Amino acid sequence: MSYNRRTFLQTTSLLAAGSFLSMDKLMAAKGNIKNIGLQLYTLRDDMPKDPKGVLKQVASFGYNQLEGYEGNMGMFWGMTPADFNKYVGDLGMKFVSSHCDIDKDFEKKAADAASIGMKYLICPHKGPQKSIDDFKRIADEFNNRGEICRKHGIRFAYHNHGYSFKELDGQMPQDVMMDNTNPATVDFEMDMYWVVTGGADIEKYLAKYKNRFRLCHIKDRKKNAAPSDNDASCIVGNGSIDYKSILKVAKKAGIEYFIVEQERYDEASPLECAKQDAAYLKTLSI
Repeated sequence: MSYNRRTFLQTTSLLAAGSFLSMDKLMAAKGNIKNIGLQLYTLRDDMPKDPKGVLKQVASFGYNQLEGYEGNMGMFWGMTPADFNKYVGDLGMKFVSSHCDIDKDFEKKAADAASIGMKYLICPHKGPQKSIDDFKRIADEFNNRGEICRKHGIRFAYHNHGYSFKELDGQMPQDVMMDNTNPATVDFEMDMYWVVTGGADIEKYLAKYKNRFRLCHIKDRKKNAAPSDNDASCIVGNGSIDYKSILKVAKKAGIEYFIVEQERYDEASPLECAKQDAAYLKTLSI
């Protein structure tokens, strides 16, 4: 065999091996998050215009779970619970949870949610309170709603904002709500953006209250945002929250539902942001 031919074959073999190595790296880089959820509040300006059309686009981005919210068209966007559930199911998605007004017709909402196999009804907001005793009363309210959900075969959860990580009367409101609710009936949805914005540490809270946070909102925070800037969300992966490591910790701490939410859109339209959020999460492993 001539030198030139031998060199050619060796070079070709090395290139082929390099291709396989590159492919292996690509395969290794591909994430393993099987279920990616979207909080539909992310698309609050688009959904009312064409709920079915927007949901089709959401499914095309790779989301297979949905979390709703209670707007002017209700949790089911003008459809019956069964019709809405069938529509999203035909698109390959599951409606797993919804934020709602827990002070109005909650028994009916729990029954409706249970009738289509939803897992959670969630209180989205309570707001800052005047005293820590107010948060204790809120905990009592959550226990009541949790019992209603238990009766219907679903679960109740509370979604935090930054205010519950601001000390009040020498105590942390988030801790008070978690310490005074029944773990058998009340779970928590950790909005990771608001934990950071409130000045707390995500991983420390996951460790302190292991298996109490069962859902999370994946919402990134702009790099170099001022601590006082509450409105600083951005496309996941473009911000300062280290989701590559945090989501692994979250899974080990008991979080089962990983749900994207974005509230500010400086980088692209809401739909394009949701698309890019999903694309980034698909690259992660947990």
